[in-house]
Amino acid sequence: MAAVVYVGSISSIRALWEGRIQQHQEDLKAQKDRRRKKDVGEISNVWESRIQLSRLKEKICNEDGRLILRIEKEEWKTLPACLVKLSQLQEWQLHRTGLTAIPTFIANFTNLLVLDLSRNAITTIPREIGRLTKLRELLLSYNRISEVPAELGDCESLERLELAVNKDISHLPDQLCKLKHLTNLDLNMNQFSTIPRAVLDLPALEWLDMGSNRISELPKEIDKMQTLHTLWLQRNEISELPDSISCLKNLSTLVLTNNLMKQIPLCLQSLHNLRFVNFRDNPLELQIGLPPSDEEEDDERELFGLQFMHAYIQEVLKCNTTGICPTMAFSLSFKISLLYLQPHRDNAIYR
Repeated sequence: MAAVVYVGSISSIRALWEGRIQQHQEDLKAQKDRRRKKDVGEISNVWESRIQLSRLKEKICNEDGRLILRIEKEEWKTLPACLVKLSQLQEWQLHRTGLTAIPTFIANFTNLLVLDLSRNAITTIPREIGRLTKLRELLLSYNRISEVPAELGDCESLERLELAVNKDISHLPDQLCKLKHLTNLDLNMNQFSTIPRAVLDLPALEWLDMGSNRISELPKEIDKMQTLHTLWLQRNEISELPDSISCLKNLSTLVLTNNLMKQIPLCLQSLHNLRFVNFRDNPLELQIGLPPSDEEEDDERELFGLQFMHAYIQEVLKCNTTGICPTMAFSLSFKISLLYLQPHRDNAIYR
């Protein structure tokens, strides 16, 4: 039987084959273009990384044998990954750079002693911060942080922690009580309503600033802070102090300006190491004056200071003895005077 050739079918197969070959060639070309662009991009990234690394190296200085990265008033909203090549750094000082985040690769800088990133725009502290077991100072004031990670409690060498003027921090994790060497803590200008339990349990704390928060009362357990010598509580909503504060035998400075204190508690007279105290701008009920000082500056300094506190307490004790305080006596005598000055209701004027 003679073979039958279908010309139309052969043409279709040929066209299909040629189309596949053309598509393959186009795919190969596109692949080469992508590879070329990738290579160019990688080369570009390498050069950019080298340029950034070179810029960073210019910011490194050696002070007393400590390698410090110092950048101020330059825009570095993010830190490049190439920075990990400088993991031998012992201190970062980055101020007013607009930095928005602490990079997670901070964990690679295990030799860091000081991390000073104050006055930036940082919103979060990464959990990797806990890997910095040699870190002694963490300064993050004037940022936008609202939460503190529990992993910060793993920074076992931390001695100084500053979180002031972040404005939205209202809680500290209990794990921070593991900071056995922490002596200085600054929580000024945030949203705390009381002294956190983690702070009360810090065994070495000496200096605490919780001014400009929303504290209305102090915890009765405040006597746990036996190493505390300086306590700043200015610009809060405190109306009274717990008696347990008298157990802070090492307390030498107590600042309570701009609160709602109506009385200075008698228990404060048992704080024999107290050297500086300030109750200025509180609605104290008793009006106490001090003898004039030889120097105006001394008078101004002592007006609401230690002498004032003791004079106030002595006046309170007198009130307790007589059963009536000067302000009450004045108020009573004033009312009696008014009573005698009022015309009698039988007078014609009232008819």
